[in-house]
Amino acid sequence: MSTTINRWIILAAVMLASLPIVIDMTILHIAVPTLSIALEASGTEVLWIIDTYSLLMAGLLVPMGTLADRVGHRRILLIGLVVFGFASVAAAFSPTAAALIASRAAQAVGAAMIMPSVLAIIRQTFGGSRELPLALGLWGTVASAGAAIGPLVGGALLEHFWWGSVFLINVPVMLAIFPVVMIALPNRKTVAEGHWTIGQALLLIVGIIAIVYAIKSGFGAGGLSLPVVLALLLGVALLALFVRQQLTAPTPMLDLALFANPAITAGLVMALVVAGALAGVELTIAQELQYAIGRTPLQAALFMLPLMLGSLFGGPFAGVIVDRFGLRLVASASLFVSAICLAGLGSSDFHDAGFMVIAYLAALGVALSVGLTASSVAIMSSVAGNKAGAAGALEATGYELGAGLGITIFGVLLSSIYSSTIRLPEGLDGALAESASHSIGETFIAAEKLGEEGKQALITAAQSAFSSAHATVLLTAAVLIALLAVYVFLALRQYRPVDDAAH
Repeated sequence: MSTTINRWIILAAVMLASLPIVIDMTILHIAVPTLSIALEASGTEVLWIIDTYSLLMAGLLVPMGTLADRVGHRRILLIGLVVFGFASVAAAFSPTAAALIASRAAQAVGAAMIMPSVLAIIRQTFGGSRELPLALGLWGTVASAGAAIGPLVGGALLEHFWWGSVFLINVPVMLAIFPVVMIALPNRKTVAEGHWTIGQALLLIVGIIAIVYAIKSGFGAGGLSLPVVLALLLGVALLALFVRQQLTAPTPMLDLALFANPAITAGLVMALVVAGALAGVELTIAQELQYAIGRTPLQAALFMLPLMLGSLFGGPFAGVIVDRFGLRLVASASLFVSAICLAGLGSSDFHDAGFMVIAYLAALGVALSVGLTASSVAIMSSVAGNKAGAAGALEATGYELGAGLGITIFGVLLSSIYSSTIRLPEGLDGALAESASHSIGETFIAAEKLGEEGKQALITAAQSAFSSAHATVLLTAAVLIALLAVYVFLALRQYRPVDDAAH
């Protein structure tokens, strides 16, 4: 078998390995209403169920990426597949919201082993060749399309099975993928030397989680309480200590010199903001369609099908046009188009969705997929092969931290606007009125405790308030992406890819 054919087989294997990981980033978005009622989860618990996966993974990606550089990407990838499979079984049969949050955390550990290993293997397999953008584009197709079809898979499963099926589906997929990865991937020698310092890893993990907890809680109804301020200070102090150690340690976990390259910094910011906006927007649209318009999970997923189909074409399309028109133009243009589409969706009435809503969704899928692939090219083509694991971990950290923060910030913003907008019917019991105003999920739970007339009045008020909040969130995302387009255009002025042959 020729070397050329073999490397495309390796690419196919690692794309399969990453598919369940990216699907699980979004599969719960469509299941939120069903899951909230089944587990009687509060609005805060729902947010943790969704974004514990992304946030914990964000804290683990750099440590796992550097560990993979030291002990082998193939070995860490295979261990990650096993951990992710067992954690998926635990999640499927979780009896409470707290148990599900814990299972999602275990899934994050497995996923954090897989993602940087996948990107590093792609970088090493294709080197600095002109095929690297195409390879990353194909991987980007799997990543963005997997995230996009997550809601469709979730909707189809919930149409026939209980909510745990959205996790249990990972088990047969993992059983099929594991032997393929084991056979297809070669045993390469490790590309980095030195010890993996667990103390440095813990500083990074706890620091990120403490800051994210402070952001989540600080935006909430409780405001800046003493525990929130202490968590923020702890997180900042731990990350400052982590940076100091990286600058002085003989074998640092993270090469901070990577940030001296403007293309890597721009790529990381792109990954962070685009993933955050996409995750937040997809979650709000899924809830709008089910809560406010009354569609089933499958109907809501089908409504978003243009977004999913657009994502399928964006990745390989990006690989071709980056080579022809240059990374700078493609990256900034894709973000600008995304901003226009988000603004259009924010101004649209989903109750009477016409052709323009379909067009906005499809164009958004293409544009965001191109943008995510462009961020991958900016990062992975700007480092030599021996730093591919660390760079891949940085990129995946941007995706996961962005997705987690996007869900947190957009979710809290949505709940805040919703709480201030909803006009509760008169005569509600004080405690019931208090819980009903926190989030639309809790409003629907409260409505089940009322008579038919009171139930319908409360649901109508909730749907009106949520539609208003939903529009505001989409317009906020549009502004954020437009500002990012300007920054990326300026930051990539002197972008030059690294050629391994020259090193």
